[in-house]
Amino acid sequence: MKDLFDHSLEKRINLEAPLAARMRPRTLDEFFGQEEIIGEGRLLRRAIEADRLFSSIILWGPPGSGKTTLAQIIANRTESHFDTLSAVMAGKPELREIINKALERRKLYGKRTTLFVDEVHRWNKAQQDALLPHVENGMVILIGATTENPYFEVIGALVSRSRIFQLRPLEDLDVRRILDSALQDEERGYGKLAISIDEPAIEHLIRVAGGDARNALNALELAVESTPPDEKDVITINLEVAQESIQRRAVLYDKDGDAHYDTISAFIKSVRGSDPDAALYWLAKMLYAGEDPRFILRRLIILAGEDIGLGDPMGLVVASAAAQAFDYIGLPEGIYPIVEATLYLSTAPKSNSAGAYFKAFQLIEDEGITAVPKHLQDANRDGEALGHGKDYQYPHQAPDHFLPQQYLPSDVLGTYFYQPSEQGHEGEIKQRLARWREAQRLALGIEDTEEIPDLTQETIQEIKSKHKPSSSPK
Repeated sequence: MKDLFDHSLEKRINLEAPLAARMRPRTLDEFFGQEEIIGEGRLLRRAIEADRLFSSIILWGPPGSGKTTLAQIIANRTESHFDTLSAVMAGKPELREIINKALERRKLYGKRTTLFVDEVHRWNKAQQDALLPHVENGMVILIGATTENPYFEVIGALVSRSRIFQLRPLEDLDVRRILDSALQDEERGYGKLAISIDEPAIEHLIRVAGGDARNALNALELAVESTPPDEKDVITINLEVAQESIQRRAVLYDKDGDAHYDTISAFIKSVRGSDPDAALYWLAKMLYAGEDPRFILRRLIILAGEDIGLGDPMGLVVASAAAQAFDYIGLPEGIYPIVEATLYLSTAPKSNSAGAYFKAFQLIEDEGITAVPKHLQDANRDGEALGHGKDYQYPHQAPDHFLPQQYLPSDVLGTYFYQPSEQGHEGEIKQRLARWREAQRLALGIEDTEEIPDLTQETIQEIKSKHKPSSSPK
């Protein structure tokens, strides 16, 4: 039991807590935003109000979107015993202690236990596995909070036994309501102070907070606490004060998280889709958030081979040169070669014909490896004894540097993997290759030809996974 000193200490800590902690909503009526999951009549709201949260849930969303707040509201309403763990600080011993007490509580009093695990993705697989059987048998109701995609960062068995609720960054109107509440609340906020805040100032706080309530409240607190009152005891917060309190917009970007992969995906798709403006936007977001420029350049080099190809062979040259230039000069001037490569590839003719390689790989995997025709074999070692290389014709002896001879094994002769597009430089290649193939067909008496159709992206990804990774930098 708490004694008088415990209550006094708790009250003092609450009063001295940051504004964001003091203003944390205590009820659903005080909670702003996330209408899609917590609005009137929504499933989660009904379950919380009726204290009928019988299945585990995982709250997934960016910082400041209300995950921990929702868990605290549930704790305030539920009649079950509510325990909290931080996955950053606690491990299997702390979890084991909670489970043992939950078992005893269930046996003696028939009381349920709800366990809130903050940053649940921080637990490794073994730690998550330790929790799984107790969630499965209903000994504890799990409320997990995570900023990372639970479908990747939480074990599948735990995800399958939980309802996933995705929280979004707060709308500007919701952030404004939160700031207004803090300015008016006399108990936990600044309602007892005379504060005059200009409209441009509050708009700046809202805009730069980026949908993060905690970020907005921290900025408001800094503005109020650092601004002396005038002779009438009025604290005036103008745009200049607001800009000093929150100067740089917070960008949701974790180099190992969803924002990292989603943003580079949007960037590459914009370049592939020939939209230089969108490509520049996503490039700026990544560099603003501190992404490693070499990671971006590596992806551009890949794109130059995969999506530009022979539509514009200079694409690979430009991307590679940009990477070399950046290594030579670094930031900030190194931004220019990155931008040049981005714009060049965005506006270049596109061709994914280099994917023809995967057709050949698939055929080899399906039908096995065939011996090299004798006239194509190396003549330096066994030419005289075994006839390797005999009858090979040197193309440069022909007027057009082309001789129609056999290069494929006989059982796949007439099989065409490469299908040139008509884009840019590759349009010329298509015409030239058509003449060569026709001459080869006539010279070798090839009657049946087959153009291997394009593979699906799923098949290509599967084939890529079968290649051994190189020792190139991560």
